[in-house]
Order: sequence, then C-alpha cells, then structure tokens
Amino acid sequence: MISFKQLPIEAKAAVAAGVVFFSMMLSRSYLAEKLDFRTRRWLLRLQMALFANTLMLMGSLHVWRSTVTTFTRSSAASSFCFMLWKIAVFTFLALAHSSFFTLLFLVAEEPYFFSLAAYTCLGAYIILIFFLFTLGSVEQAYKFLTGRGAKAGTGNKNRTALKPVLAVLLTVVLTVVGLLNASQPPTVNSVEIAVHKLPSSMNNLKVVLLSDIHLGPTVGKTKLAMIVRMVKALKPDITVIVGDLTDAEAKIIRPAVEPLGELDSPLGTYFVTGNHEYYTSDVSNWFELLKSFNIQPLHNENVKIVSPKSTSDWFCLAGVDDIEADVLRYSGHGMDLKKALRGCSSEHAIVLLAHQPIAAKWALQERPDINLILSGHTHGGQIFPLNAGAYLLNPFFVGLYKVGQNTFVYVSPGTMYYGIPMRLGSRAEITEIILRSP
Repeated sequence: MISFKQLPIEAKAAVAAGVVFFSMMLSRSYLAEKLDFRTRRWLLRLQMALFANTLMLMGSLHVWRSTVTTFTRSSAASSFCFMLWKIAVFTFLALAHSSFFTLLFLVAEEPYFFSLAAYTCLGAYIILIFFLFTLGSVEQAYKFLTGRGAKAGTGNKNRTALKPVLAVLLTVVLTVVGLLNASQPPTVNSVEIAVHKLPSSMNNLKVVLLSDIHLGPTVGKTKLAMIVRMVKALKPDITVIVGDLTDAEAKIIRPAVEPLGELDSPLGTYFVTGNHEYYTSDVSNWFELLKSFNIQPLHNENVKIVSPKSTSDWFCLAGVDDIEADVLRYSGHGMDLKKALRGCSSEHAIVLLAHQPIAAKWALQERPDINLILSGHTHGGQIFPLNAGAYLLNPFFVGLYKVGQNTFVYVSPGTMYYGIPMRLGSRAEITEIILRSP
C-alpha cells in the first residue's frame, strides 16, 4: 500500500484540496451555529483561499516544469539570464497564489498596487495553463498520428522547447490586451424590452442596470465614481444593482462606496444580494450602509413602481436573495420567491431582480407569469478561456432572452470585474433598458 509520503506532489496537493474542501463543508454544516459570527466569517474566507491555492499548486508545478525544468539541461541553464528567468517565473507564481489572500489583508478605498499585480498574475496564470495544456494536447495528438515510437532527437527537443515559449508569448499578448480592455469605461448598451401588461403611461420608462461591480482588492472609489457619473448622465427613472457590489466588509470599504450616494433616480435605486455579498458575511451592515445612501435593498420583498403620470398605474418590482445564502446557511437569508412576490398578481407587470441566471430559471418554473427578470453573475465569462465554462454552467449566459410568450430575461455581463483586472472575450457594461408597453 502506497503511503502519503510516496505520493507524487500533485497527488498530495489534490489530497490537501480535498481536506480543505471537506473542512469547508463541515464548517457550513456543523460549526455554523457553534462559532461566533466574526470567527465564522474569517474561517470561511481563509478556507476558500487555501482551497484555491491547493488546487493551483498542481497547475503551478506544471508551469514550473514546462517553463524552467525543461531548459535545465540546455547550454543556457548556467547563464545569468536563465537565473533571472527562474526568479521571474517563481515571482509570477507567488503573486498569483497570493491574490486570494489580498482579500483578507489588502482592501482599502483604492486598490493597492500589490493587489493589482497579484490578480493580474492570476489572470495570466489561467491563460498560461490553458495554452500549456492545449499545446501539449496538440503535441500528443501529433505524436499519435505520426507514430508514437519516434526516437527522441534534436527535432523533438526543439518542439518541446517551442511549446512553453509559444504559450508564454501568447499569454503576454493576451494579458496586455485584457488589461487594456478592462481599463476602458464600461460600454453603455441600450436595450428595448416590451413588458407585458406594462401601463401605457409607463411606456419608455428607463431602467439602468448595474451588476458585479466587485468593490474590493482591485476596484475602488475612483472606478465607482466613474460608473455613477455615467449612470447620472443617462438620467434613468430607476436604477437597479443586481448583486456582487462588493467583496469586502462594509466598515473596511465604506469610503469607496460614497459615490453611490449621488444616485438620484426619481423612482428609486434598488439592490439585491449576489453570492459575493454572502462571502463577506456582512450583509446586514451592507444593507444599513446602502439605506444611508437612499438605496433600498429588496430582501425577498417588492415595491410598487407607480407611474409619474398616473397614480393608478404601477408595476411590481421584486427582488430575491442570492441562492448562495442557502448553500452557506446564512441566517435569515435565502431565495424565497413566494415572499418576494407576495401581493404581486398577474394583473400587473412583474419585474424580478435575481443575481444568478439559475435563480431566474427557478423563478420562472415557479411563477411563469413574471414578465422580466434582470440578472448578472456570469461576467460574460470575463476572460478567455473561462467564457466557455460560464456559458455551459448558466441557463442564460449574457444579453436578452425571450422565454415563453410574455417573458424576457436580461443577463448583464457585469459593470466591472471580479479581482482580475482583465476582460477577454467580454466587455464591461452599463445597461440602459427602455421598457415598452405592448
């Protein structure tokens, strides 16, 4: 029987990841009521950081072997330049691994340079792993098709060296492109949606949709102030924020949130939680902070949006808690559609705010009379190659979907980004939704 010490280091990392994951499940299931709130908050964050790092360790070993160990037998291995290259690769991997810990220790009004560098390396790390795997797969397919028994020679060695060089070059180029793309202001996307049973007096009502701003290690006050200026320039009747506003505790990042107080939509500004609000374990304090800025959280509840032209015309705007609250067993929270739609009959138009597209799907299965659902969460994949995974994991990926006869779902690709300050194959967006009466 093989002992733990005899296992290869990748297998040890996989075992460690399994242990951390099991401890996360144990904490959620059995320790949730026994630990005080602050301890539970820090334990959850630490466990998530450790879990991510143990998983990354397997990839980091592959990166090191591909970009460093491969060249140790070459004539350049003893050169000063190769020593600098080893230091650069080690620093790159160390920064990528440290990114998850910046959320614990480096969150302020504006991002620290270290946080930006660490998350940039994390984004480049994901791209590099993809290309190393893809090029390796192509190489194996080539060997299989041309005969696996080919003898090792100079040509094979050159091809082996070419793979990591090409992967690194592609990673550098795409990282620069991704950074430049994400540094641009969000695009304003105007969408017209015909809402069944919307009163004619509310035709052309303008709703501005924000999602996934992720105030935290890499998004601060300056970017939020820019978003608020862009929203105000659109002069919306209603502004809605559909979750993942933040990745930090309210007290720590309060100065960065102040620009939200300038939102002044005449029919109100509304907010629903995303999964990341529950990762902060500080939802109650966030609700109080948002209320101080005249932003109303919809905590499984609804409001009547009354027409400015006729007090007898209105529609129901409802919001549900994010489904992650159920997974985390977050006390007093969890998606409760019946409670959220209490008093909302099919005689009036119903608009629902639900952070995750899967929650939108569940809501329509229970209440097919909902006319419009506004969601976020997917980021449009945010960066290549994560786009494919986000597409496959969500019933609605990005943009406008028609479901049935009288229902639409709109999924925002996000107004900023999560952690990694990059966008590849997606674009940050502020959505201007014009509601049309049929």
